[in-house]
Amino acid sequence: MRQIGFCYQSSAADTSNFEWSIMIVRILLVCCLVAVTVAIHSSGLALILSRLWHSPARSHPHFWQVTWLTIRIAWWLILIHVTEIAVWSLVFWWQKCLPDAESSFYFAGVTYTTVGYGDLVLPKEWQLFGPLEGLTGILMCGLSTAFFFAVLSKRFGIWSGSSRT
Repeated sequence: MRQIGFCYQSSAADTSNFEWSIMIVRILLVCCLVAVTVAIHSSGLALILSRLWHSPARSHPHFWQVTWLTIRIAWWLILIHVTEIAVWSLVFWWQKCLPDAESSFYFAGVTYTTVGYGDLVLPKEWQLFGPLEGLTGILMCGLSTAFFFAVLSKRFGIWSGSSRT
């Protein structure tokens, strides 16, 4: 910066450095968002597992017992995902990336689930967040699917008398 009287005039290099520092802060913010998302997911899965460990396995379950277990796991997993979407939407709303909280939640949900309607988009300087949220959502949905499969397989192995784990 050059001083001209009492004012400072920015050079192109100063502006470039400022833009880089803002970009670094945004990258750190998105890394924190990914970490918080994974922490919420891990905590939620641990909570579900702790509840399952305390429920007795039955040797020959009835249709409604299996159905009720599946419904409860699905509800918990959806609650975990909605919580993660809410975290992303709060950041979009806090940074005024979208006009209101409702739009922020809608955008975060559409992006997290990779539906991607495209009717709402982030401002240019925040566009990196969209694909990273989508990637995080894909990973968390995949983790939920694997968890669902593992829990039901473990329970089915117990129910059928198999020693598989």
